[in-house]
Amino acid sequence: MFVFIFKKEAMENPRLYIGTAGWSYEDWQNIFYPFSNSKTFSWLKYYSRFFNIVEVNASYYKYLPKQIVASWQNQIDADDFQFSYKLHMDFTHKKSYSEKQVDLVCENLEVLREKNLLSGLLIQFPNTFKATSENVEYLSQLLEYFKNYERFIEVRHLSWIGKKAKTVTFCTIDQPKLNEYLPFIPTFGNEAAYFRFHGRNITAWQKSLKNFGKKQTYEQASERYDYLYNEEEIDNFTKEIKNISEKVKKVIVIFNNHPGGKAIANSFQIKENLIGNNRIQIPGTIIKKFPFLEKKA
Repeated sequence: MFVFIFKKEAMENPRLYIGTAGWSYEDWQNIFYPFSNSKTFSWLKYYSRFFNIVEVNASYYKYLPKQIVASWQNQIDADDFQFSYKLHMDFTHKKSYSEKQVDLVCENLEVLREKNLLSGLLIQFPNTFKATSENVEYLSQLLEYFKNYERFIEVRHLSWIGKKAKTVTFCTIDQPKLNEYLPFIPTFGNEAAYFRFHGRNITAWQKSLKNFGKKQTYEQASERYDYLYNEEEIDNFTKEIKNISEKVKKVIVIFNNHPGGKAIANSFQIKENLIGNNRIQIPGTIIKKFPFLEKKA
């Protein structure tokens, strides 16, 4: 039974994880990653020097070989690094999957958990997934397959406002303000909070909805995430994250506005805001692209 509740107990010194949705973007070269890197250059290793979590995007599109997932451990150049593993679209968008596909996902979750690299499983539903009794039941049954792992649920439809869960965490999301879209309302559950920032490019988002299901280039598919949060928006998010951090043990902050390295820039901004006055390490490539980061480096 899927029981909705609201938990209020206060926590001390929550773990803070800040990063981006995915790390392997060609257009991040010469913006975040060095442009003239060799074939042996590890993007993940470089990324892990600056951030302590990343969402695995590739797992949403295909079932990754566990050998690939296992290889990530040797590419991490940081302590306490975590992966948020995104569930395949078969489970969330197509709503059609087999026991074998469940096993393929669990194999990789186990690989990461055994190496203490797993933050949890991210289950992202589309805006069409409304809070109907049928969908609540579907979600309840789906969660049972992954009950041995921490689960983070992203829903985007307005009908989910106020819904909380006893054993999972509903994500707080920021997305364009469109009809029936869930607004930015900080939430938490299961002693954790998970923030996902998609940008506010309303025009491109509306265009993408019209082209949903059509064949698109990378640039076309990514256009709706092409948005750079300004300093005022980042400061407002910072206040909300600080407020909610008093109620949980873990806070995850992920930027998905990846085109042109904007997610990297905003991640550095909010990282500096949340860790206080400590100076943070920022590579010169990203400062050259986003000069406002220089004052934070």
